[in-house]
Order: sequence, then structure tokens, then C-alpha cells
Amino acid sequence: MKKNNDSNIAEDNKDVCCEKHEHHHEHEDHCGCGHDHHKHEHEAHCSCGHEHHHEHDDRCGCGHDNHHEHEDHCGCGHDHHEHGCGCGCGCEHGEEDEKVLTIRLIAGAILFAAGIVTENVLSSPLISDILFVVAYIVLGYDIVWNAIKNIFKGHLFNENFLMSIASIGAFAVGEHPEAVAVMLFYQVGEALQERAAQKSRNSITELMDIRPDYANTEVNGTITKVSPSEISIGDIIIVKPGEKIPLDGTITSGETYLDTKALTGESVPRKAVTGDTVLSGSLNTGSPIYIKVEKTYGESTVSKILDMVEHAQSKKAKSEKFISVFAKYYTPIVVALAVIVMFVPPMFLGDFRTWIYRGLMFLVVSCPCALVVSIPLGFFAGIGCASKNGILVKGSNFIEKLAKLDTVVFDKTGTLTKGVFAVKDVYSVIDKDELIKYAAYAEFYSTHPIAVSVKNAYKNTVDTAKISNYTEISGMGISADIDGHKVLAGNGRLLESNNISHEKAKSHIGSIIYIAVDGKFAGYIVISDEIKADSKAAISALKQLNIKSVMLTGDVKKNADYTAEQIGIDKVYSQLLPQDKVSKLEEILSSKNHKKNVAFVGDGINDAPVLMRSDVGIAMGGIGSDSAIEAADVVLMTDEPSKIAKASKISAKTMSVIIQNIVFAIGVKVLVMILSVLGISTMWLAIFADVGVSLLAILNSLRALYYKD
Repeated sequence: MKKNNDSNIAEDNKDVCCEKHEHHHEHEDHCGCGHDHHKHEHEAHCSCGHEHHHEHDDRCGCGHDNHHEHEDHCGCGHDHHEHGCGCGCGCEHGEEDEKVLTIRLIAGAILFAAGIVTENVLSSPLISDILFVVAYIVLGYDIVWNAIKNIFKGHLFNENFLMSIASIGAFAVGEHPEAVAVMLFYQVGEALQERAAQKSRNSITELMDIRPDYANTEVNGTITKVSPSEISIGDIIIVKPGEKIPLDGTITSGETYLDTKALTGESVPRKAVTGDTVLSGSLNTGSPIYIKVEKTYGESTVSKILDMVEHAQSKKAKSEKFISVFAKYYTPIVVALAVIVMFVPPMFLGDFRTWIYRGLMFLVVSCPCALVVSIPLGFFAGIGCASKNGILVKGSNFIEKLAKLDTVVFDKTGTLTKGVFAVKDVYSVIDKDELIKYAAYAEFYSTHPIAVSVKNAYKNTVDTAKISNYTEISGMGISADIDGHKVLAGNGRLLESNNISHEKAKSHIGSIIYIAVDGKFAGYIVISDEIKADSKAAISALKQLNIKSVMLTGDVKKNADYTAEQIGIDKVYSQLLPQDKVSKLEEILSSKNHKKNVAFVGDGINDAPVLMRSDVGIAMGGIGSDSAIEAADVVLMTDEPSKIAKASKISAKTMSVIIQNIVFAIGVKVLVMILSVLGISTMWLAIFADVGVSLLAILNSLRALYYKD
């Protein structure tokens, strides 16, 4: 079930993780860094690994609290508390570790260079061998030690093991410089990979800066800072200039400009005045404002956004799952092939030393780090890019689906239209202002959106003392005595039932309120919903991507057809009940291209079932209902339907980067493996095929962070 569990932020979560595994049983689900979750000491393992109390500072990709202990090993198999590897699992390494590693790299490089000079220039093999051994110990002691520890823990086929065997084997066959080179360039490559991966994580985790640290409350004239979780609905909070809004609410006093870039991707600050609804996570850039809190911290916008982003990796794409399975079987197979290369050919051809050397090169090349690291990082970068554009994607599997859309199905009201009814036209036999006055008085006691729009059109205050004999006539309208006049306000049947002839509004699109005063037709008022400014552009952008558009609505056929015609919708179904929408969506799903997906876009409570049934459910985050946002897979924070095409483009770019990494990494490795067996490759080329390819793949993954129209 697609659901965003906001309530778990402040309580222990012992629910199901990854939609499949219980936290209490053992499983081997890997969160992009390859960790066995049952080895962690925290309770809530949602693939990203975050504790729901948010008491840790690290939001690094794998999401581990750096304060707890874990012995986990990513694709490279390193214990992250011991070694500053660039495995890409997302675990941050301390500044001290980085300094130590830098010193080791410099010292090792100097010793390595001195060994080469001593061997080739001074012709002193004993001294050069000593220098190479010392350089190897300085550069690779942790790799060998971790490999030994991992063997006893059952983690045999990882990069530590492969590098240790390859380098020690090179020493054994007398290739001392190349043995040291394996460790030196491996460590340099790992450091560069870590830098590249950290750049990606830093760009993505900028979103986490929207988390408010405190809320200001006024007690006995003194402003006090408290935790946002301590604030209750109805409390008044003060947000000063430069502070983040900690909780959703309504401004009761003051006006300002809000920077909503972190929420919506919009760079231009928007003005907020008394009476406006404001969202947590927005930055106050103007004057102090007082806000009446309308949602608790656990239900506020900022908590939902953070929860969505933190749990995004819990739903893995097929590509990620493929790489996890691929790496699991790939490494043992290539190790077996390397052993065959080392020992089978020399049984027939002789020259064990040459074939062992070729097998060692084969081992160096075989490490799958480029795939294991760069693929999850690519998806994470795509999710981060979408977030920066005001599009929250709840999992990498939805990135994959958005990249292959066949049809986008829209709800009408609140999705393609603003969802706010307003008076669009007035036809009056009597004075126009008098007509609106009678309509406003007649509709005064009604809470229907159409009635509200009429009351808003009347600029004066309604004197209820002038209203008497008020009667609602089911299915037709209202009858009332207003200031001594008998007034009827409703549909055409109301006037016809009272034998009042009237002019019908045949050419108008919208809801019509006919007005009669003292038994005579006085005119009519046209009420309609306004089409969103970018709805037409949204449909046009989808057509450019060869994505079909369909509209499902409960509105009458006349209004639905008019809206569809105005914005260019391909097909429209009108006068549908909620269950009818599900049935129509089923029809669309059954007729789609089987390799592509159908997205549904909605905002209301009654859209939740359709959102969940579609391949990709997309909700409006600004005006959308909580149930629609929770049921959806993608949330548009600006309520702009044009963001759908942008989401598809970002996803397509992300998938393109990931496919490039897969093809490039596998292609280069297979080629160099073949060259190694044939004796054409060298250990230097083998090192590039491992470390170099991994680094290039990670750098390529970073391209998914950036999007341009």
C-alpha cells in the first residue's frame, strides 16, 4: 500500500520495511550501501535506515546514525569507522580520518617513487624491495586487515579481498612495483570517489535545511524558544526575519515575504499577509509575523517532506534490484574464473608465473564497485534534482516509471482548474448590483462553494434581519423574503415550477443561478471554476513527449468538454462518481502500452483510490488533501500540472545516466578482462578498469542532479 507514515516521526516504528520485510526477521535487503539491516542497533529500518526520532545529524544516502556502531560493508567491504573509503554508501568519515588517509597517501607515494628510482636508476634491488614493502604496508595495511576480518565474518568476496589477493600475488610473482601501485591507485581512487559521492549527498541534503530547530512563543510578554513538537493546534507562534516557519498555520498579524524555494523550487519570494495560510519550512525574509498553528509538527508540511525524502530509497527501482542481485553472483563467478585463468592454462602451456599474473589482473578488473555505488547514487541524485524543482518523488522505482509514461490521467477541479468558484458573468433585467444583492442574501445560509462565490461577489455586509421565510427547495434552489420582496434563486426548474418565464443561458459554461423577484425573471449569474494558468502548457508539454492526456471528472459534460477543449486534453470522461473513476482508470491501464505506465493526477479525498491504483499517483501538494498526498507516489509542491512533464524529463535523464553507467562499466571491465587473459593488458590498465571506471561512473551520476529545460 502506498502510504507516507507521517505519524511515525515521533514514535517507535516497528512496521514493515521495504513493503516486504518485517523488522524482527532477518533479511538481506540492501539500502544502496549494502548493509544487512538486522546488524544495526536501531529499530526502524526503512531502507534508508533513519531512526524516526531524527536524533542524528547524518542524512547521507544510507542514512546511518554515525553515533551507533555497525560492522557493515558496502560494495568495497570496508568498516567505515576504520577507513575513509569511497564506497558510496553514504557514511561520512571524520576530518581526522581524511587527514590520516591523506598523510598515508603522500607517504606511500613518496616511498613508491623512491623504490622505482632505487630499482631503475641506482640498481639496488634490496633497498627498492624494502621501500616497496614499507610503501605497501603504509598504503594497504587496513585493506588486508579488513579482508582477514571479513573472511572470518563470512564476507569473502568483496573488494578488500580482491585487492589483497591481487597485490600479495603480485609480490609473490616478483612484480613489487605493481603490487604497491594496486594499493596506491586504489586508495587514491577511493578518496576521489568519496569526494564525488559527498558532493552529490551535499546537494541533496540541502533540502534537510528546511527542518526548523525551534518555535518562538510569547509567555507573559517574553518570547521563549521551544521545540516545534511542543506546540499545539491553536497556539500562536512568532516567526522573526531570517527564521524558518516551524509549523503550518494562518497569519494572524503582520505581513512579509516568504522564501519557499526549499518547498516549491520557486526562486521568487511570495508576499504573505494576515489571513494567508503559510507552510512550515518557508523562510521569513521580511518582517515578524504571528501565526496561529493549524497542524502539529508531525502533520506539518516540513515533516511530511522530510519523511518522503528520507524514505525515498525504501522503494527500489528494478535497475537497483538487478545490480544488487548481479553483484551477489558476479563476484564469486569472476573469482572462480580468475582461479581457472591462473592454474588451468599453465597445466597445458606451462609458465605458471605469467598466468598467475594474468589471473591477478583479472581479479583487479572484476570488482563491481562502479555498478554497486553509481547506480543507487544516480537514482538518489535524480530524486534530489526533482526535489529542488518542487517535485517530491517517494522512491527510485517511481523515477523509473516516470521516465516511461504512456498516459497521464487528470482530475479536473483543483488539478487542471484552481478549484475556486467565482462569478464569471451576470445577465440582469434589473439593476446589476441589485441582482447580486438578492442572490447574496438568498444564498447567505448556504455553505456550498457556489453560494460562497456569490457572497464574495457582493461587497457589502448582509443584514440578516432583512431575510425571512427562508426555505431550501431540494434539487432546485432557495426561496426567501428579502427586504419585503419574494426572491427565488436556483436552477431553471425552480422558476419553471413557479410558472415564471425566463431567458435560458445556453451559451455559458458553468453553473447558472437564475433569480426571480416578486414573480418576475430578474436575471442570472454564471459561476465557474477558473482554469489554471499553466494547464494548457502542461498538456502541450506532455504532447511533445508523446504522452497522451485524459481527464476524469464528476462535473457535467458541458463544463468538462469546455475545459478539455480549452487546454487540449485528448479524451474526457464526465459525470463520474469516485468508483466510476477507478473503473475508467482500469480501462485505460488495460489498453496502455505494456512497456509504459499510466499516471493519475488528483488533489481530493475521493482521488485517493485512483492515485493508489495507477502506476504512478501524482498529488497536488499545496491544496491537495492529506489523504491524496499520502496515497500518491509523487507530490507537486507548487500545484502546477506543468511539473509533470518536468518530472518525466528529469526521470528520463536519470535513467539515461544510469544506463550509461551500466553499459560503460560492464563494457570496459569485460574488455580489459579479455585483454588480461590474452596477456595484452597490464596491471596499470587493470587498475584503471576498476578505480578509474568507478570514479567516472560516479561523476556521471552527478549529472542527474542538474536539470535544464
